Amino acid sequence: MTSGQRVLAEFQLHQTTKMPYTQLKQRLDAGERIVLDGGTGTELERRGVPMNPDAWCGPTSVEHRATLEQVHLDYIAAGAEIITANTFASSRLMLEPAGLGERVAELNQAAVEAALNARERSGNSAIVVAGSLSHMVPVRPGTDRYFAQNEDASVLADAFHELAEIHKAGGCDFILLEMMSHTQRTPLAVAAAKATGLPLWAGFSARRDEDSGKLTSYSQVHLPFEDSIAAVDPKAVDAVGLMHTNATLIAPGLELLRKRFACPLMAYPDSGYFKMPNWQFENILTPEDFLDYARTWVTSGVQIIGGCCGLSPEHIEAIRFLRT
Repeated sequence: MTSGQRVLAEFQLHQTTKMPYTQLKQRLDAGERIVLDGGTGTELERRGVPMNPDAWCGPTSVEHRATLEQVHLDYIAAGAEIITANTFASSRLMLEPAGLGERVAELNQAAVEAALNARERSGNSAIVVAGSLSHMVPVRPGTDRYFAQNEDASVLADAFHELAEIHKAGGCDFILLEMMSHTQRTPLAVAAAKATGLPLWAGFSARRDEDSGKLTSYSQVHLPFEDSIAAVDPKAVDAVGLMHTNATLIAPGLELLRKRFACPLMAYPDSGYFKMPNWQFENILTPEDFLDYARTWVTSGVQIIGGCCGLSPEHIEAIRFLRT
């Protein structure tokens, strides 16, 4: 092969790997609706995969690779057009305190490969693979509250850049920033994702303040939600939405997002609650109730619908006909 042929081949490969996202973006720009997958870590747990006491689902991508691929395949079969790599809880911020710092690359590469293999095995080359990047840090056992952190910006930035580069090198179609809710960490995560040149979506998470009744950041519980979303530049993202948030809070959160962002909106709630290292599958939304919520979000203009922790392929199956 001549050098010219090699350059052409590399260009064609690059174009091919970008095709799924390009097609997806064209559909969103045309006003179409897209179905996202459901929870990955909680679905692994629901199928009997043990969660790490310090790093939750992050280390499962190697030891339980076959189950992880099957989860992705089941979401595709249920109607998901986007599947998300199991990398939410596997940045160095989570793995190093758990004694797994030397396995950051191995575990995340395996997670990305599992998603890509599932796409190939499904026979549907249009499936889009998202690389999840969160600012999750170690969580106190039996709670959903973070340990106090040394918020060293350089340590945070290095961890985010490391994972973002793994997503790019591994072949993810875009980076999905998940559970953005911390005003210092979020801009660093955005900067790391942008540096890869990959498209970027941002999912924010919210709670209801028990004292004021107002919507607040998920991790900074007294910070108004509208202040937490201000940490993301509207020009940096192709889509934004509410995720890992109770279904009852999605609509008011979307109203605040509309005031700041002009891009397509997404909604993928959780159901149940977290007590590190296990998801509590209590009072889980039925697929029918999830569909009822999803219909209201679609009516309000949401284009991307899916599920987060606690929601399964059965929930995605219930909403698959909402896609266009």
